[in-house]
Amino acid sequence: MQKSSKPKSTVQWCSIPLNRTLGRTAMPQPQSDTWVQLLEPESFSPLCHDEALLLCQISNWEWAAWIPDHGEAVINIEQFCCPTR
Repeated sequence: MQKSSKPKSTVQWCSIPLNRTLGRTAMPQPQSDTWVQLLEPESFSPLCHDEALLLCQISNWEWAAWIPDHGEAVINIEQFCCPTR
C-alpha cells in the first residue's frame, strides 16, 4: 500500500467528539493555546514530551507549536491528535 504524497487536510482526534447542531455532526477545529498529543514524539527528539502546545496555524496542515524539552517546531496535522472536550 502506497502513501499519498499529498498531506491530509483533516485533523486526527484522540476520540470522536459529537457536537450536534441542527442534526449535523461537527468536528471542532484545533485552536491556538491548546495542548495536543504527539503521535510520534521521538521524530522530534528522543527525550521530548509526548505533548505540544499549539501556538498558531501556519497553513491548512501546519501549526507552529512548543514541545517541552524540544522547543518550537512546525508540526503537521498528521503528527498530532486533538483532545476532545
